Amino acid sequence: MIELDGSYLEGGGSIARIALALSTLTHQPFEIENIRKNRPQPGLKNQHLFCVKAMEKLCNAHVEGASLGSTSLKYYPKKIEGKTIDIDMQTAGSITLFLQSLLMPSMFANKPVKFNIIGGTDTSWSPSFDYFNNVLLPHLKKYADIGCKLIKRGYYPKGQGQVQIKINPI
Repeated sequence: MIELDGSYLEGGGSIARIALALSTLTHQPFEIENIRKNRPQPGLKNQHLFCVKAMEKLCNAHVEGASLGSTSLKYYPKKIEGKTIDIDMQTAGSITLFLQSLLMPSMFANKPVKFNIIGGTDTSWSPSFDYFNNVLLPHLKKYADIGCKLIKRGYYPKGQGQVQIKINPI
């Protein structure tokens, strides 16, 4: 079990998102304490929680502590399996940050993965959808066939943006 301290450096949510992706890819379980400790409202926010839930579905992981506001999480990944996953973050949580965790593991699934996501497409402190689609994705398309479609833009505070993305592993 890899042990992580979520208060390290800036103490934001990125350590949890990156840990989820790397754990899923390497099949190494991890435990993280002090999630977002250095933030005004510590613990998992909707965008982090739904990232955990999506990853749980993607690889049939066993998860402990996946609840709103939780400051600790245990994650035990299994095999990555292609499927369709619908996620409604219920806030303007960043779809682009959410996808940073899910894209890489999805590229190693046994069959195509499709995400239908509702949340924020253009929010503060995260890459805009246009940056994600026009700058990041072209680099990743070298390794997988990725189709991404913006259905509706979503902004703070309501969100309600919609994005569909399909990853066909090569």
